[in-house]
Amino acid sequence: MNEYLTVWLLFFTSFITLMNPLGVMPVFLTMTGGIDQKQRRNTAVKASTTAFFTLIAFAFGGEMLFAFFGISVAGLKVVGGILFFIIGYDMLNARVSRTKISKEEAKIYVNDISITPLGIPMIAGPGSITNAIILMDQSKDFVTRSILISAIFAVCLVTMVILISGSRILRFLGETGNKVMMKLMGLIVMVIAVEFFFTGIRYYVQLIAESI
Repeated sequence: MNEYLTVWLLFFTSFITLMNPLGVMPVFLTMTGGIDQKQRRNTAVKASTTAFFTLIAFAFGGEMLFAFFGISVAGLKVVGGILFFIIGYDMLNARVSRTKISKEEAKIYVNDISITPLGIPMIAGPGSITNAIILMDQSKDFVTRSILISAIFAVCLVTMVILISGSRILRFLGETGNKVMMKLMGLIVMVIAVEFFFTGIRYYVQLIAESI
């Protein structure tokens, strides 16, 4: 029993570190600043659910999917880096949050951002997807695989709770504080994007260097 608990904690810790819900929260708050509390909660639920099913899908079929399409995790990092940079740039220029959104627009907006970029690649990013593939490959029996699935579910649940609770911080900061936080986090997201991009591009540079 203690052995399985240790494995679960190992899985949980690795995913919570890679998914970093506290780091996603400021981005989530700024992107959902123009919608009401109910729509923001729906966005958090949909984004976390999207991340969960994405990780499970990649855990069971990611390696085969990557091989079938001939893609690599490095490519995912490059694309993720570009997406992060665009989002960070918009945040830096205070363009992410909209002041007024109608109910019809809110429904479309929630569906749009909950899948991408929030669900993928912010919550379920290249790191956590790779982690899911590797850990599933290492999990040889049914019990260990069940532990992995439960750990992923627990992390997505924690992420959802943190995102929903983040609206209290938004109310506390107010409009001015939210704009300041948006610009600051936009800069940080852009730095993360650059790191993601060059980590991914390094793989292709090495391939070119080896072929010469």
